[in-house]
Amino acid sequence: MSRAWWVFLLYGLFAVAFGLFALFRPHATVWMMIMAFGLLALADGVVSLLSVFRKQVALPNWLLLLYAVASIGFGLLALFRAQTVATALVWLLAIWLIIAGIARIIFSVQMRRLIQGNWLLALSGILALLLGLLFIARPNIGVATLAVWLGIGALVYGVLQVALAFYMRRRATRVVL
Repeated sequence: MSRAWWVFLLYGLFAVAFGLFALFRPHATVWMMIMAFGLLALADGVVSLLSVFRKQVALPNWLLLLYAVASIGFGLLALFRAQTVATALVWLLAIWLIIAGIARIIFSVQMRRLIQGNWLLALSGILALLLGLLFIARPNIGVATLAVWLGIGALVYGVLQVALAFYMRRRATRVVL
């Protein structure tokens, strides 16, 4: 493990580069991810379809065929109608945020006598509700927001990987000396 510090460094640098790309080019990041998922789903569907004709699979043929068709369909949809897939994901996220926001607000009202500081829960519910409504009103903002959060996550992860690499290198140097 101590000799492989450079692998963590390389992985961390790639994560930082991806994070920066996602922050500065959020729409391109989303389309890249949708294309990657589309290719993976298409490949998985083709492999599953070929497996229908092989008798070495534990699943029933009808289920494997259904899975293959669904995977190929999603793959083709993602590759040729990426905007539709991105918009559908944002709509699902928006609906979830609205429901979660309403639930938090109701819960905070019901718990107002039992929990001190329940206004924070209500505030988080209001923010979730507003964000959900914003995503419905402007789906492109939702797509960009997803990419920005992904970019922030990749940056943090990448920095931690780089720090781990240098820590491992330092420990390996001490052991050798």
